[in-house]
Amino acid sequence: MSAASRADAVATRLAEWIAPVVEAAGYDLEELVVTPAGRRSVVRVVVDRDSGVTLDDIAEVSHAVSAALDANDGDFGAAPYVLEVTSPGVDRPLTEPRHWRRNTGRLVAVGIGPADGVEQVIARVTTVDDDGVTLAVEATGKPGAKKRPPTQRQVPWQELGSGRVQVEFGRPGPGTDTQADPADDEDDEDDGEGQ
Repeated sequence: MSAASRADAVATRLAEWIAPVVEAAGYDLEELVVTPAGRRSVVRVVVDRDSGVTLDDIAEVSHAVSAALDANDGDFGAAPYVLEVTSPGVDRPLTEPRHWRRNTGRLVAVGIGPADGVEQVIARVTTVDDDGVTLAVEATGKPGAKKRPPTQRQVPWQELGSGRVQVEFGRPGPGTDTQADPADDEDDEDDGEGQ
């Protein structure tokens, strides 16, 4: 048995103990990976939930998972391990409806369409329901051209590929005016001089 298949077998056994503990605490077990690292193993547990995950949440889940591993220590073996509990990173692919729901409002790159004709788009996730995802698809254009407004597009689950969240810097908040009027600045300066 190779080291990789041995690690997979251990991960499967650990998932039986860890998944109920994580779910009882109110989280989803997104990933469980066991990686051999010399004489020890690294047990990486990725958790998430709709309201997000804080550092306090990570500590809570870490204590609960550690207790479950300690309770099954004889079954797990005497080999030392390092437990890492974390939340998914921004680079995690969006593959499940809950992933899409948790990223409503975010900009994503996604393939849309049947397997033989997938169209790659950049879009903002606007709504998620039982039928699929509504996306505000960004219009493509030439650099420097006037930007056209996004097109709303309802995409059924069977036509939605896995998405990736796009990192945005300086994204305006709701209700923020993104186009400053230079005349406003001039009026402010003029008002101050006349008094």
